Amino acid sequence: MSKNKRNKHSSRNKAPKGVGVRPSKSLGQNFLIDEGVISEIVEGSSISKDTLVIEIGPGTGALTLPLAEKAGHVTAVELDERVIPGLRVKTFSLGNVDIIHDDILRVDLKELISGNLEKYGLKEVRIVGNLPYYITTPIIMKLLEEDTGAASITVMMQKEVADRIASEPGTKPAGAITYSVHYYADVTKIVDVGRECFYPAPKVDSAVLRLDLRDECPVNVADEDLFFNCIKAGFTHRRKTLLNSLASLGGYEKAAIEKALLRAGIEPERRAESLSMEEFARLADSLKEA
Repeated sequence: MSKNKRNKHSSRNKAPKGVGVRPSKSLGQNFLIDEGVISEIVEGSSISKDTLVIEIGPGTGALTLPLAEKAGHVTAVELDERVIPGLRVKTFSLGNVDIIHDDILRVDLKELISGNLEKYGLKEVRIVGNLPYYITTPIIMKLLEEDTGAASITVMMQKEVADRIASEPGTKPAGAITYSVHYYADVTKIVDVGRECFYPAPKVDSAVLRLDLRDECPVNVADEDLFFNCIKAGFTHRRKTLLNSLASLGGYEKAAIEKALLRAGIEPERRAESLSMEEFARLADSLKEA
């Protein structure tokens, strides 16, 4: 896991040349302006001329152009219509970039990807983006849960969230999202990014993770929804014992929950953060039997 950090450019808090639009607070826009970080993202995303890149939130195109130089084709999905004319001007001469005005949470990614892979004759797809802090989790879970066929997802997010995702299940920093992401992907930190690498500078630091999608999930579960619901219930009340926190699942009496925990080899007094992925799988299967 890389421990590189880009936070040396303390003078970079003024609008860079070529931004052209005022960042939108409502859209959570912070434009990446550090060329060193941009290079690390492009290199860390493992793209090649055989790659279709789906870029989320290209903004002013700081990352779009270097991605296009390395990739076979870039399809950029942008919600802010104000930046699209400038993006089209900047990428027109490249010939391998198309821009879609849409909300990534509403896009049918599976259809978009399969169509573009065939259209451009490419072998793989990788997703890259600088995610708005306020909708990081919904976007990540959409990308992981939809069967898009992507090889990897390389995304910028708030450092606190990135550190939680990158932590190992069963350790104190872990949260519900840790288990969800590790269920679908192997996690690698590409680079830590200081707040001064953006315009405007946010109030927190960021980090870039690459999520390499797994061919097989690390655990087998009888009921995937119940598995994730157990994790969610455990971490919604993470200070409570599992016996008490799992009561929010509904449909199970406390005695049945206790019996299921013991049948799974888990002491009822334990807390969610102490459970491994395998233990949550056993718990879900045990509850399924109940």
